[in-house]
Amino acid sequence: MEITVEQGRAVRVRGAEKMPFTNGSLCTKVSHYLERVYSDQRLLYPMKRIGRKGEGRFERITWDEALDTIAAKFREIAADDPRAILPYSYAGTMGLVQGESMDRRFFHRLGASLLDRTICASAGAAGWKATVGAAVGADPEALVDARLILIWGGNPVVSNLHGWRYMQEAKRRGARLICIDPRRTDTAKKCHQHIAPLPGTDGALALAMMQMLIAEDLLDHDYIAQHTIGFDALAERVREHTPEWAASVTGLDAEVIRSLAREYGRAQPSMIRLNYGLNRCAGAGMAVRNIACLPALTGAWRHAAGGALLSVSGNFPKDVRALARPDLYPDAKRFPPRTINMSNIGEALLKAGEPPVRAIYVYNSNPVAVAPNSNEVRAGFAREDLFCVVHELFQTDTADYADILLPATSQLEHRDVHASYGHAYAVSNEPAIAPLGEAKPNTEVFRLLAARMGFSEALFSETDDELASQAFNRDDPRAFGVTPEALKAQGWVRLNLPRPSVPYAQGAFRTPSGKCEFYAETLAAQGHDPLPAWTPPAESVSSNPALAQRYPLALITPPARNFLNTSFANLPRFVQQEGSPKLEIHPQDAAKRAISDGDRVRIRNDRGAFHARAVVTEDIRAGVVVSPSVWWQKLSGDGENANAVTSSALTDMGGGPIFYDCLVEVLPV
Repeated sequence: MEITVEQGRAVRVRGAEKMPFTNGSLCTKVSHYLERVYSDQRLLYPMKRIGRKGEGRFERITWDEALDTIAAKFREIAADDPRAILPYSYAGTMGLVQGESMDRRFFHRLGASLLDRTICASAGAAGWKATVGAAVGADPEALVDARLILIWGGNPVVSNLHGWRYMQEAKRRGARLICIDPRRTDTAKKCHQHIAPLPGTDGALALAMMQMLIAEDLLDHDYIAQHTIGFDALAERVREHTPEWAASVTGLDAEVIRSLAREYGRAQPSMIRLNYGLNRCAGAGMAVRNIACLPALTGAWRHAAGGALLSVSGNFPKDVRALARPDLYPDAKRFPPRTINMSNIGEALLKAGEPPVRAIYVYNSNPVAVAPNSNEVRAGFAREDLFCVVHELFQTDTADYADILLPATSQLEHRDVHASYGHAYAVSNEPAIAPLGEAKPNTEVFRLLAARMGFSEALFSETDDELASQAFNRDDPRAFGVTPEALKAQGWVRLNLPRPSVPYAQGAFRTPSGKCEFYAETLAAQGHDPLPAWTPPAESVSSNPALAQRYPLALITPPARNFLNTSFANLPRFVQQEGSPKLEIHPQDAAKRAISDGDRVRIRNDRGAFHARAVVTEDIRAGVVVSPSVWWQKLSGDGENANAVTSSALTDMGGGPIFYDCLVEVLPV
């Protein structure tokens, strides 16, 4: 982003025209970023709670009082057991400095509980890693030369605008685009074909595609022989997973599956662009693993425009140890490290562990709104004996439960450096304006707290520039040229990778064997099936018929077009454009329930309920309902959002949440 500043005030934001991947464009939300920066809702001063938890009533205090209060409480708790203190953060800034440096050092030095940050993509990452070995996929800029692109579990028109530009160019050059998604998304409408499996059944579809590729010999035998391991076992495993079998699981016609497999097997270069939609069901890890096997069978990895892409974040040689300093963790003999899964935050706060969580520090996240099973999460945050600190730009749903509420900086007000999971460019984030009010960046707050806690190590005095200079391991060849000086001068630098990058053309997978592992010993060691397999949804008509008797509809909650999780979801422009919470429902399901378009409906299951406006549409298949998310609860109209009904159960691998694995019933109000 390029910011125009006049007399200390940012007056214009635009995409950096010379940055190759983004090419001067910004998504709709970020193009209005100044409305976020200068919103009259911004938190500008530290505050302390004066009402009941959840009421959101605060009074202004000084930074000294706020920091002294936090440090005193942390000292008191740490004297008993520092693991009773829990940091809770995710990707609010996406930055290596503001999200993964001084904060980590502080909590490591304190000896606090560790947080397993699983809420987005950990399941798919685990399945991909078991097969390919690292979060490294095809070069997204090479997509333009693909002949076939499968867009699987993503909606790039909404969530990956810059990547979509490359797909559109491929389409203009003659590529065929197929979207695989339970919902007819904006992306699906622009593709040549839309294939709509039932939620959570992508892994079954991939197994049937493998069965067809092997049965009809649509294989690259040389690539398989040289660069894979376990092919014979895989062939035996998928023998029974025919298109007819998959049709009974996915709700697709067997001929559609057969045609998809043949088209994929015959087209070169073929690209699979996975995204995170299929990460959020019980079998997510195995589903991504199954899909990751496909390009090795056909030899698609040989081509720059072939293979598969979930993430390229593994290309960035982040120096995690230098930034986070896990070596600061104190002697573990008395207090062995304890890890809490962020997707189970409600359970962690309500069920007394050893030790129970007595304090939580929330930054870069809004768990009351975004975590699953939100009634449980709210109850946990409502504990009067829980000391809660929230560092935020706005008074979010989570901020309403804070004892101490601290004002945070926006991207325009702090120093940072960014890696990426969608392209190969490191990006510098230079402050364009001074912090508004008394807002402070994460790094500064943790430096001040470290001083009050008596942490005397020099590393707690390092500046943001010094932290940024440690972001990447400069001894790694991929980081050659990615210097602080180059980043500051231009704003972005491409990693030292071939152009285009063809990571597995000659094999060289990042697995223990160095090959694409159809049979993965690492999974066997973890107690998982070492071969691609079918893991059914936790909640579906076929896998849980007893539950489906009461709750027959499968709910998925993909991102609303105008929100980014709960970021931007409080700004008038975007709230007005979304209107109100919606529930898309097929005409057949609506008619059964006497629901008309525009009716107010109640969506419920045993975990809770929320309300929405019915949108009767054939863009989804019968038996599936869709509620674009994530609304702030206090702006939704009924004090709830879709996470009132989602489950805190975890995925097969990676410990991720199963947001899109959820049975409900829908009734008119």
